[in-house]
Amino acid sequence: MVQATTDKVTDERIELTQCDLKLLLVGAIQKGLLFLKPESLEDQNSLIQHLKISLSRTLDFFYPLAGRLATVEHDDNTVSFFIDCNNAGAQFVHAAADGVSMADILRPVYVPPILHSFFPLNGVLNYEVVSKPLLAVQVTELVDGIFVGCTMNHAAVDGTSFWNFFNSWSEIHRGLDHISKTPVLERWSLLNGSISPPIRLPLSVIKNNSDSFIPSPLQERVFHFTKGKIAMLKAKANAEAATTSISSLQSLLAHIWRATTRARLLEHDKEIDLRIFIGLRARLQPPLPESYCGNAIVTGVVTLRTRAILEQGLGFVALEINKVVSSYAKNKVADALASVLKNPSPLTMAALGRSHSLAISSSPRHNVYGTDFGWGRPVAVRSGPGNKFDGKVTFFPGPEEGSVDIEFSLLPETLKALGNDLEFMDAVTI
Repeated sequence: MVQATTDKVTDERIELTQCDLKLLLVGAIQKGLLFLKPESLEDQNSLIQHLKISLSRTLDFFYPLAGRLATVEHDDNTVSFFIDCNNAGAQFVHAAADGVSMADILRPVYVPPILHSFFPLNGVLNYEVVSKPLLAVQVTELVDGIFVGCTMNHAAVDGTSFWNFFNSWSEIHRGLDHISKTPVLERWSLLNGSISPPIRLPLSVIKNNSDSFIPSPLQERVFHFTKGKIAMLKAKANAEAATTSISSLQSLLAHIWRATTRARLLEHDKEIDLRIFIGLRARLQPPLPESYCGNAIVTGVVTLRTRAILEQGLGFVALEINKVVSSYAKNKVADALASVLKNPSPLTMAALGRSHSLAISSSPRHNVYGTDFGWGRPVAVRSGPGNKFDGKVTFFPGPEEGSVDIEFSLLPETLKALGNDLEFMDAVTI
């Protein structure tokens, strides 16, 4: 266990907001970076010791992540969750993948299963980590590289907070005294800007979340889209829809939704969903700071019939996505947050992995390739096994500016069909 350097043991407790609680019953965020092993690499023990020290100093800024999730059960059969800032520590794992090279990770068409062993705390849902670390990191040495995998409780942070931590750790490791974005640790209610009060959930919601979700056997593959190919999709979508409002990301979402629907060979009158996380930091009034350390996301759902997805074209689908995203202006955001307070039922793996839907996570806007521990830019980014189901799609920025890498988790036959889809692959760069 690695604790914050300064004495951060306090009686401070941080109540979880409605956005945090929405993610209690799903898995942690698991993302990791692959680096070339530097020629001037310190000996193993010095490198690991240096990483532990820099992690400890980073926890000075992010001290809630060195704490623990705690609960209070109330007399009315409800339960509330909070972060106990007790500096119990983050878990640090040092591992070696003997005989495994970077090429073994990057060259196969499908993501190799061994990659999942590069992440700690696998298979643990967010609410189950009471008394376990909110943060765990694993540094795995390969023959010619280093993989730094990070598992962070999703009820404590969202993707923006996750990458701010990862970026900050790399800055401290490089020897900087201060980090670029100091996290804002207070949890606001998100509705009125006041400090969040305890929110009670029915105890039955937690106790009834037994292993009802059984994931299908999946395969994973990463597809690369260049800036130029994405621009072509955007131009096509806007031309077809006779508009200029469709974004690059919405065009790309429409492209992959149509292709996945084709690959699944679904009947034409079936209604299916595209679930996307919508960021709230800039949408709230007043806006939240970009460095707000917590969850500031809601789920937007686009629902269409397969016939419309397949027959109406890229522009139609992209415009439907655009309408849902655009609808989350001030009033709808407030309504969504108020609705969660009235009915604070968390998302479940079974709901996320609902048959034939797609669920989009992460963002190509995160600062992934700026995470430099002093060994140079990462070579690649990958995710762990958490929250994987048939239809999970993870967006990352690509190595080149403006490019995007998309990791699909799908049934093997669907993923094979996707790779053989000429229209889909025309926008992919191998």
